Amino acid sequence: MRSKPQQTGIAKILLALKYSLSGIQFVFKNEWAFRAELLMCTFLMPVIYIIDLNKIEKLFLISSLFFVLLAELMNSAIEAVVDRISGKDHSLSKAAKDIGSSLVLLSFIYFGCVWLIILLWE
Repeated sequence: MRSKPQQTGIAKILLALKYSLSGIQFVFKNEWAFRAELLMCTFLMPVIYIIDLNKIEKLFLISSLFFVLLAELMNSAIEAVVDRISGKDHSLSKAAKDIGSSLVLLSFIYFGCVWLIILLWE
C-alpha cells in the first residue's frame, strides 16, 4: 500500500496524474473490454468531426463515448477491489460485480440512444 504523499501544489497534482495514468495503463493492459471500447472511441471520434453537426450535438456524442470509458473504469475498479478482498464466491461479491457490469450496460444504452437520436433525427 502506498503512503500518502506529502507534496503540495504542482508536485501533488503531478503525482495524482501519475497515479491516474497508472490506473489507465493497468486497465488497458488487463481488460479486453476497455481496449475494445477505446478502439470504438478511436474510430468514432473522427466521425463526429466529419459529420455536419452543431457544437451541442458534438458534445453529446463525445460525452457518450467518454461515459462508456468511465463506466468501464469504474467496473474494473469494482472488480479489482472485490477480487482483492476475497477469491471466494459470495453473493455480495457477485452483486457488486453485476452492478458494475450494469453500469457499463447502461452507459452503452445511453451511448446508443444519443447516437441514434442525433444521427437519425432530422
